[in-house]
Amino acid sequence: MNFEYPSGATPLDPDEAQGLIPRHITLQAQLNEWEAANIIEGEQWAFGRLRRQPPDVDFLRRLHQRMFDRTWRWAGSFRTTGKNLGVAVWEIHPALRNLCADVALQIGQAAMPMDQIAAHYAHRLVSIHPFPNGNGRWSRLAADVLLAGQGAPRFTWGLATPKSIANARERYLAALRAADLHDMRALIAFARS
Repeated sequence: MNFEYPSGATPLDPDEAQGLIPRHITLQAQLNEWEAANIIEGEQWAFGRLRRQPPDVDFLRRLHQRMFDRTWRWAGSFRTTGKNLGVAVWEIHPALRNLCADVALQIGQAAMPMDQIAAHYAHRLVSIHPFPNGNGRWSRLAADVLLAGQGAPRFTWGLATPKSIANARERYLAALRAADLHDMRALIAFARS
C-alpha cells in the first residue's frame, strides 16, 4: 500500500506500516474509511465510560487502542521511534502523567474555563505525540471526553464537510502553530467553530 500523507501528517516508518491489520486495503481512501469506522467504535467506547475524574495515562492508551484496534497492530502502544514532532520516546509516559496531573489540578481549582483547559489538553497531547499515528484525532477525542466528563459540550473541531476538510485541516494546523507560541485563541476558536 502507498500511503498518502496530508500536510502536517506524521509518516509511518516501514515497520509501523507493516502493522496494518486489514490486508484487503490497498488505497488511501479505503484506509481512511476503515479508520473512520474504527474511530466511531472508539468514541462509543469512550463516551460509555465517562467519569468526572480527568482521564489518566491508562485511559488515554486504551482510548487510542479502541480507536485503531481493528486497523493497526500497534494501536494503544507508545511509539518507539523518533518522529517529525513530539517528545523523545523515553519522555512519553512521564509527559502524559504530568499532563494528567496538571489537568486534574486545573479542574479541581477551576483555574480557567473548561474550553481553555480542554484546548490546552488537546494541544499538549498532540505535542507529546505518543503514538506512531492518529495523534491528532486521538487528542481531539480525548479533549471531548474530558469536556463531557465535566458536563461541558464537546468541541465541534471546525465541523468539516467532505468539501471543506482540507481547509479545516489547514485552519487546525495554523491554530496548533499559534498554540506552540502560547497563543491559544485560534485553537479555542477553531475547536468551537
